Parts: sequence; structure tokens; C-alpha cells
Amino acid sequence: MQLWFHNENTYPFVPEKILAEADSVRATLPGRLLDPKIAADLFHECMDESLLCDDVGINIVSIEHHSGINSLYGASPIVLGALARQTRNVRILSQGTLISLRKDPVRVAEEYATADVMLRGRLDIGFVKSGDSEMVSNNANPVGNLERFWEAIDLIRKALSNVDGPTRWEGKHFAHRSINLWPRPYQTPHPPMWTATGDPDTSRELGRRGMINSVVLRGIDGTKRAWGAYREARAEAGLPEPALDRFAYCGFVYVGDTDEEGVAIGSKLLWFLNTSLKQAPQFSKFLPGRMPPEMAPQVYRTRPKPGEARIARPADGLIGMTAEQAIQRQIMFAGNPDTVTKQIMAAYDTLGGFGHLIFVGRSGYLTHAEAEKSIKLLAKEVLPRVREETRARER
Repeated sequence: MQLWFHNENTYPFVPEKILAEADSVRATLPGRLLDPKIAADLFHECMDESLLCDDVGINIVSIEHHSGINSLYGASPIVLGALARQTRNVRILSQGTLISLRKDPVRVAEEYATADVMLRGRLDIGFVKSGDSEMVSNNANPVGNLERFWEAIDLIRKALSNVDGPTRWEGKHFAHRSINLWPRPYQTPHPPMWTATGDPDTSRELGRRGMINSVVLRGIDGTKRAWGAYREARAEAGLPEPALDRFAYCGFVYVGDTDEEGVAIGSKLLWFLNTSLKQAPQFSKFLPGRMPPEMAPQVYRTRPKPGEARIARPADGLIGMTAEQAIQRQIMFAGNPDTVTKQIMAAYDTLGGFGHLIFVGRSGYLTHAEAEKSIKLLAKEVLPRVREETRARER
């Protein structure tokens, strides 16, 4: 079992009155609401938390979002560069540069190759399909987004793997006459590749490609559907059964000295659900290509017609959740070290095992000191026992 620290570097300090009146907490909030001094403190605190993870043996996730209070990490490659120079031990997952929004995937491959060399082969690459607000803020056409996503991955993979001089790419969405990365990546043929999705169709394609499937805050049922599709696709293609290291589960985690402390402080992490997911731009609902044509008319209805499936974002069911509800749904593990170990292993057993646990360890008003305390307890009290128990089950 590999443990990964996920910190979105959120900015919760916009007055509630302004948030209540805003049409969105993503894409449209004026930049004047951010205090650069506070933002600078947050960046340094979050970097210190990552350096603590490097000291105690917990891997690090570097994420990327745009134009909102849900994350100040707007450029993952810059964060990667800083971590590459300051860390020495653990792996770093970039999850992820929004490749279907970037005009030049070869440039993305150059950034990854450079980071992997600086990290001496400690880089993992994670791809995400882009959310509605990010398409809007990047002026990207949602039509063909999934096609661009897979083609960009294929182009990045080819660029990273090519060592025989200039090669070319002529695709539907991207064209390059000469691709010849210097430096090439430290790892051969390229760093491990992940994608964050709980969508079964996308998971099926990941299974055929053998990429790592990270499922973020979908709970047990959503994760089972995604990983079931992954395994089915491999079986249908005549490919070997995937190892557990192809699967990553993501949830909120807070470890305290007592159950009461763990739940009370861990509940602060749910700011991410109850604030940063609460308001999404209404215009994003009407982006062409956002959903299949036969389902698009439902956007204009408050309720589906009889016999029609209701269309909702997976995140919609998370808004307003309490800590107790999140623990029950197994998207949060919170309590003392014994309790958290049992909670993680219960999810592990229910899902049939997974090789990676990505934990959201800081969000909202959870403080730097609180985050570091949980990281230390996780590393000292929880991770060794989880690894011992997972090894026993695999035997």
C-alpha cells in the first residue's frame, strides 16, 4: 500500500456573504478578493507539509485547478519544480495538468520529462479530463474533449518514449512535424501514468491501456463500478488480470489522538464539499458536448420525465454531508490511529484491495499545525499497520 498526501491549497477566506451572493466559487470570483500575503503563507505552509511527507515516507500529489477558491495550484509544473529540488525520498504524482485544454501536449511532455530528470525518476503522471468551469476559464471547446484527452495522452506517451531522434505526429486534434525531447525522462520508457475518473466508460479504456485508475470521492459503490469496468475491459481484450497497484482510492483522512479529535478536526476537510463544490457556474450546464445529445434536454428540467434517468454530477450527492455521513460512506477516515486503520482496511476489504490510498489531508480552515499532526500520526501509527495487514491479505 502506497500512501499519497493530497492538498489542493484552498483559499477559504472569502467572506460568506460574498460567497452566498456569487454565482460561482469557481471561474467568476474577482481576483481582488484574494490577499496575496495570505496566499503566500498558504503556499509555504503547503510546501512545508509536502516536505514533512518526504521526511516520514508519504508520497505527494501535486494537483492543478483554475480560477477559484477550491485551489491556488494553477500550474502543477511549477509546484513540481519546487518539490523536485527540495524533496529527496518519496514519489510525486502530478494530477494533473489539464491536457485536453492545453494547445500543445508536446510542451506538457517536455515539462514532465524535465521534472522526472530533476526528481531522478520519482515522478508519476496523472491526467484529468477537465471540469466545466475549467473549460470555460480556458476558453476550451467541450465538443470533442474526450477525443482530445486520449489523443493528448497518446502523443505525450510517444514524445516521452521516443529516443531515436525526431519523430512526427499527425492526429485529428494535434499535429507536430518534429518531436525530439531533450532531456528525455529519467524513467524508461516513461513515468507511470494515472487518470482520475470514476466514469466506467473511461475506466474501461484505462483498463485496456493498463493505466492506474484513481477514483476521487466516489465512495464504495462508484469505485466498484469503475474498477469493475476496468477489469471487465481487460478480460474482454484478453489481457492479464490487473494487479492491485493499478487502483487508487481517494478520501478525506484525519488522524487525532482520540476519535473525538479526529472527527472534529477532520470535519473541517468537508469545506471542500460544502463550499467549493456548492456553486458551479450555471452557464457550464449548457456547454455543448457536456453530455450525450439524448440526455441534454434534461438540463432544462428540474425533474426528469417518467422513465428517464436523472442526470447529476457525482459531486452533487456530496454537498451538505456531515463528517459522520462521510465516514459511513467511506469517503472519510477519521478518528484515532486504531479507528482510522480499521476504517481504511474495511474499505480495502470491501473493494477487494487497492494499491494506493490518496488522502486529502488539508482543506478549508484546517490549519497547518493540524495537518502536520495528522501526517505524523499517519506515518508513525497507521501506515505501518495498514501495510502489514495488506501484505497479510495478499499472501
